[in-house]
Amino acid sequence: MRALCLGVHVLDVLARPVQEIPAGQGSQLLEEIRAVPAGTAAGTAITLAKLGAEVRTAGAVGSDPLGDLLLTLLRGCGVRPDLVARRDDVQTSASVLPIRPNGDRPALHVIGANGGWVPGEDVRAAIGESTHLHLGGPEFLGGELALELLTLARDAGATTSADVLADGDPGLLEWIAPALPGIDHLLPNDAQVRGFTGEEDLVAGCRALVARGAGTVAVTRGADGALVVTAEEVLEVPAFAIDVVDTSGCGDAFSAGYLRGLALGRDPRGSAILGSACAALVAGGLGSDHGAFDLAAADAFAAGTPTR
Repeated sequence: MRALCLGVHVLDVLARPVQEIPAGQGSQLLEEIRAVPAGTAAGTAITLAKLGAEVRTAGAVGSDPLGDLLLTLLRGCGVRPDLVARRDDVQTSASVLPIRPNGDRPALHVIGANGGWVPGEDVRAAIGESTHLHLGGPEFLGGELALELLTLARDAGATTSADVLADGDPGLLEWIAPALPGIDHLLPNDAQVRGFTGEEDLVAGCRALVARGAGTVAVTRGADGALVVTAEEVLEVPAFAIDVVDTSGCGDAFSAGYLRGLALGRDPRGSAILGSACAALVAGGLGSDHGAFDLAAADAFAAGTPTR
């Protein structure tokens, strides 16, 4: 699997456990603070690399120390960020995440270099050399440009996928809708599906997205696991029973596991199980890069861990 993860790159600074933000200039002692690569392109790339895929990323960061750190961290995870542009006009995208004791993660975010980036000819050439194109945050490209890139990948024989970063909203769906027919696997969360479609029933919402052109919708549901929905079938995969430390990057880890499973020839259910295992392993620690697991370890975890 030669995967190109194209789109959102973020440097996350996470702190835990944060009961509340101290008033005024008060302080609070914590157990852990980390800086990690994240975002719907970079975060997915990390776990794909752990699972044995050959991974490059394309996107943009600032010409600043945050960008230096983000690229260094990606390389340390086995990802090639050689197609990530450096921008002088804007800072690297970053988030500050005070992680609550139950794993919830309110976010303070700067869009930064992700906004306004347009892939160049080097990225287009790399798409033609990849067996998989994953768009992380197609809303930053717009539906027409996203479809152009997805079509380029498909014409080269690649499989395609996409994961939206922003909250679900009907207006956002219309913005990216032209890209849906080019997406083999759409990877939203349950709140996004409901927000996009206005459907309270999750299966109905997924089917509405399939009707708009997406090939398969594999949707994460937090502690309730995942659903894989096509025009013909609905598959339900439960979540694994774990003690959650931090949910940052869990959706990206699921995407990576699911896509890696498909690339290995596994059926959709088995691929979703691998995705859920990767999400659970990441949720056991702080940050989207948590866990020194590989494909064999993820499979062993899935085989030996009870589900909810």
